[in-house]
Amino acid sequence: MSELSRHKRYAVRAGSTGLAALGLTLATACGTPPGDKPEGEGENAGIAEDPQFVWAVTGADRQVHEAVARLWNETNPDRQVDIFFLAPTADEQRQAMFQDLQSQAGEFDVLGLDVIWTGEFADFGYIESLEDLRGEVEGVSLDGPVDSAQWQQELYALPYSSNGAFLYYRTDLIEEPPTTWEELYETGTAAAEEAGISGYVGQGDQYEGLVVNFLEMYWSAGGQLFDDAQQRSTLLEGDAAATALDFMTEAYASGFYAEGFDSMVEDDARALFQAGEAVYMRNWPYAIPLLEGEEGEETAVAGNFAVAPLPTFTGEGTTSALGGLNNAVSTLSENKDLAREFVLWTATDPRAQDVLASHSLPPTMESAYEDAEDPALEVLGGILADAQARPPVPGYNSMSLDLQESLLAGYLGQEEPEAALEAMDRSANEALEQK
Repeated sequence: MSELSRHKRYAVRAGSTGLAALGLTLATACGTPPGDKPEGEGENAGIAEDPQFVWAVTGADRQVHEAVARLWNETNPDRQVDIFFLAPTADEQRQAMFQDLQSQAGEFDVLGLDVIWTGEFADFGYIESLEDLRGEVEGVSLDGPVDSAQWQQELYALPYSSNGAFLYYRTDLIEEPPTTWEELYETGTAAAEEAGISGYVGQGDQYEGLVVNFLEMYWSAGGQLFDDAQQRSTLLEGDAAATALDFMTEAYASGFYAEGFDSMVEDDARALFQAGEAVYMRNWPYAIPLLEGEEGEETAVAGNFAVAPLPTFTGEGTTSALGGLNNAVSTLSENKDLAREFVLWTATDPRAQDVLASHSLPPTMESAYEDAEDPALEVLGGILADAQARPPVPGYNSMSLDLQESLLAGYLGQEEPEAALEAMDRSANEALEQK
């Protein structure tokens, strides 16, 4: 384990140049928030006259992916890559790649996969095993991204880009960021009452973001959703699940969660915090420049907020859900050797990973954070080093839908906590059986 993962605690005033520059998108972090609509079917970038292979990747962050591909083409003039930009929304990306594979069209050689899709694509036999490349990325890439790229302890993709969550807090109301969820609740409640605002905003709507918020608390209480072999659910082992759900239930019932929390997605939370209406916020780094007013946004908190790692129930370390993309090789590719080389290059070449950082997309190489001149990037590296990947099991998407429903009913008090957790446990086991 690298020094980055030695349970560092950071609190950084978000006005610093580096963090303000990290206006990161959340397209690959939690899927698509409710209400977002499809934005096209995808298109070729047309960056190579005679491409030898094609990289299918999200249409979000087009500029950065194109810059990476152009860098490859500059150094490999006889082995050109072109990009097929998929639709920006996660569901459409997954559907387009599935259609290519199920129809045996084989138009894509390299697949840019959301970190939660590894198990599903591997179980269907759609992506090549890259287990023989493990030695090339372990110790080079952050542990969390490597974990997200494997299924049943076998590597099926290689890390590419990442993302992690921050705790935002009001520096004019809170002296030091909390290290435990209990401390967050107590200090947030007191500060909220004094200021006449809400204590906390986050992602509480019935969508993937709710699952992510719960898992971060669950993990921070010592929970593990599946056993090491990913063959059975361990959700109900120990009291981690009950601890996390009880906290959410109490936070909602007491009014610590802001009004409307049960219909809140990332940008709803950001808007309330930005208006000065909350003490704490759980969100991705994309919010920082907006809160500072650097993109023409009206803001009531510029200069009066900072970011820190999310707390835990023990007060030790931090836990964030991992977002990002991994690159895999399609089993239908007629250029597997070249595709494998490209996938390894995007994961381990410092120049390729620097392109990500320069375009405000978190890289996955440890050295990108350890060698960073900007301390803000090192802070993010510390968080990502301890971040956990949502389990890349084959039935994750259907499991998530079930968990969303049970979690919402559970923390709103519409269903007994025990019943909600038992339903979640059943869904987790079913996810392992789906194909």
